[in-house]
Amino acid sequence: MEEKMSWTVADAVDYKEFPADKSRTGGWVTAALILGIEICERLSTIGIAVNLVTYLVGTMHLPSSTSANIVTDFAGTSFLLCLLGGFLADTFLGRYKTIAIFSLIQALGTAALAISVKLPQLRPPHCDMTTAKNNCKQANEFQMGFLYMALYIIALGTGGLKSSVSGFGTDQFDEKDDKEKAQMAYFFNRFFFFISTGTLMAVTVLVYIQDQVDRSWAYAICSISMFIAILVFLSGTKRYRYKKSKGSPIVQIFQVIVAATRKRKMTVPSDVALLYENYPEASRIGHTEQFRFLDKAAIVAEEESERNEPVGSVPNPWKLCSVTRVEEVKMMVKLLPIWATTIIFWTTYAQMMTFSVEQASTMERSIGKFQIPAGSLSVFFVLAILITLAVNDRLIMPVWKKWKGQPGFTNLQRIAIGLVLSTLGMASAALTERKRLSVAKGMRTMSTGPVPISVFFLIPQFFLIGSGEAFIYTGQLDFFITQSPKGMKTMSTGLFLSTLSLGFFVSSFLVSIVKKVTGSKDGQGWLADNINYGRLDYFYGLVSVLCVLNFVAYLVSARWYNKRKLTKPSNGSSAEDKC
Repeated sequence: MEEKMSWTVADAVDYKEFPADKSRTGGWVTAALILGIEICERLSTIGIAVNLVTYLVGTMHLPSSTSANIVTDFAGTSFLLCLLGGFLADTFLGRYKTIAIFSLIQALGTAALAISVKLPQLRPPHCDMTTAKNNCKQANEFQMGFLYMALYIIALGTGGLKSSVSGFGTDQFDEKDDKEKAQMAYFFNRFFFFISTGTLMAVTVLVYIQDQVDRSWAYAICSISMFIAILVFLSGTKRYRYKKSKGSPIVQIFQVIVAATRKRKMTVPSDVALLYENYPEASRIGHTEQFRFLDKAAIVAEEESERNEPVGSVPNPWKLCSVTRVEEVKMMVKLLPIWATTIIFWTTYAQMMTFSVEQASTMERSIGKFQIPAGSLSVFFVLAILITLAVNDRLIMPVWKKWKGQPGFTNLQRIAIGLVLSTLGMASAALTERKRLSVAKGMRTMSTGPVPISVFFLIPQFFLIGSGEAFIYTGQLDFFITQSPKGMKTMSTGLFLSTLSLGFFVSSFLVSIVKKVTGSKDGQGWLADNINYGRLDYFYGLVSVLCVLNFVAYLVSARWYNKRKLTKPSNGSSAEDKC
C-alpha cells in the first residue's frame, strides 16, 4: 500500500478526479504540450503589437500619437485582464478550462483581425500620406469599431490564458519529489526560452509577412497556429495533473480588509495570543507589528466569543480572520512599494513598440536589395534578452558566487539593474532622435522619402532596454513569487503582470498629456502627426528624467523593504522566516 501511495501525487488528481498516478500523468511531456499555447500566444500578441502602429498610421491614417496610444492601450489591457483570468481560474474554472476557453477566444479574435485588415470596406481609401497628407481620409467609426472589437477580443483571450499557462505547467511536477522538482526548474528555464522564441518569430518572420506579403495572411497564420496549439493542448487531457482550487486570494484580502474595517473602533490587545488563530502550528505565520490596523480583523469580539459554535466550525471570514490570514495580507501590502516603482520600466518598454518603430519607418532600412521591416528592429530587443540571460548565467553568476559567495544578484538587485539600463536606453533614444531630426531638417522636403540615416542607429536603445528586461522580468517574477504567501502565488504573479499593464497605460496617459500641453493650433508639438516635424527627442528626455526620479524612489522602497524584513515580531521569531 505504501509503495502504491508513493506513486501518487498528494495534492493532484487525474481527469477522472482520482489521485494522480506519477507513471501515467504529469512530467515534462505534458508540460511541453502546455508550452505550445505560450509560443502561439507570444507569436500573436507581439506580432500584432510591434507592427500595429505602422498599420494605424499608414493604412488607417491616424495621427502617430493616437496610434501609439491604441497600441499601448491594447497591450495594457491584455496584461490587466490577467487578473480576471487568474480570478476565474482560482474561483470557478480551474487552470485547464481557463486555458482552453481563453485560447479559443484569442484565436477567434486574431481571425477577426485578419478579416479587418483584408476587407477594403473595413479601411479608408488608400493614399500616400507623405505627399498628400491633407487629402488622406481617416478611418471612420465603423472601421475603427471593428478593429477595436478584434483587438480587445485578442486582449481578453491573452489575459485569460496567460494567467494560467505557467501555473498549469508547474502543476505537472511534484515539488516533494526531488527528481520532479529538478524538472520543474528546467520547465521555468524553458518557459522563458519559449516566450523569447515566440517573440523572435513574431518580430522577424511574422512582421516580414505583414510588410512584404499580406498583413491578413500573417494574422491568419496566428489564428491557425493557435487552433493547432489548442488541439495539441487538448490531446493531453488524460495525462495532465489537476490541482483543486483553494479560492481566490483577492477575496481573502477583501475579507481581511472588511473585517478590520468592521472593528475599526476596537483596540488591538497587547497580548497577541488573544487574537484569533485557527491554522495548524506548522503552517502559521507569526505576528508582526507593521500595519497594525489589519490586526483588528483577528480581534475576537465579545459576541463572537460567547456564541456557542459547534466544535471545528469556521467563523464568518468577513467578520473574523486568523492571524495567519492577516499576516498574509500584510506580506502582500509590503510588496506594493516595489510594485509601484517597477511600473515605469514598462512605460519605457512601450516606447520600443510604438515611437521607436515609427522612427525606424522613416529611416534608411535597406541592406542591398533587402528592405528591413520597421517592426523587425525589435529583433535586437529579443537578442539583447537572450545574450544578457546567457552572459548572466555563464559569466556573471559564477564570478559573483566566487566573489560574494552568492549564486547571483538578488531579485531586488536585478530589478535595480533593469531600471538603470532602461534609463540609459531612453537617454540613448533621445540622442539618436536628435541626430535623426537634424538630418531630416537638412532635407529639402521633410515629408517625402526616408531620412538618409541608417536605422541601425536605433540598436543601442533596443539593446539597452532589452537587456534591462532580462534583468527586471526575472527579478520581478522571482521577487513577487518568493516574497508572497504560499497560498497567494497566483495573486502575486498577477500583481507582477499588472506592472506591465499599468506601464502601458502610463505611456498612453503621458502621450496624451504631452500632446495636449505641447501641441499647437496646427497640430504639431513634441508629438506631431509627422514625427519629422515634432520633437520626439524631448519626449524621450522627459521619460529619462522620470526614470531617474523613479529609480531614487525605488532605492528608498527597497531599503524600506529590507529593513521591514529584519523587524522582530512580537513572538520573537525572525521576520525573515515569514518572507
